[in-house]
Amino acid sequence: MFTDMVMKFEISEIESSKARIPHDIFLTNLIFNHILVFVAIMSASSLTQYVVVVPVLSILSMIIIFIGTWRAKKTSSWYVNGHWQLCAKRSRLFLVMICLVLAVFTLLWFISDGNLRPQHWAIGGATFLPTMVTVLVLIIMESEALHHAKIGMLPDWVIERFPEGAPQPLKEDKA
Repeated sequence: MFTDMVMKFEISEIESSKARIPHDIFLTNLIFNHILVFVAIMSASSLTQYVVVVPVLSILSMIIIFIGTWRAKKTSSWYVNGHWQLCAKRSRLFLVMICLVLAVFTLLWFISDGNLRPQHWAIGGATFLPTMVTVLVLIIMESEALHHAKIGMLPDWVIERFPEGAPQPLKEDKA
């Protein structure tokens, strides 16, 4: 995943703008929702019952990304579709991480018969570390993808996976 070669394409300003949309949505979900809103809610003890807002907003943004990915396959240029596909791939990775955390807490809930003890909270809390690391890594990756969308770049796996209609990448000057 981290060894993907990046290829440069000649794109219009309109394509660049459309290719940035999925990355903007995903970054908003990661930074605003999963960091700022979550921390704000958890830092005020009177607001902790509203923590359900975070997964609701996250699910809504994921639905928007997956619907946009489906629509981009049919209606968008190859380059714009490639960025939607890239964002959807990373969104699925994020969903897998969230499902793993939910599975750990569900398992702890059943083991403790619904009465989570401090040791259960400690084990469950330990699952938040890989989740937060994943969020931070995804923020970095999506920030880079946002920049790549602006300058006409895509990973080479997009051409391999979606060869129909793929333009020729620009040749790099080795000066």
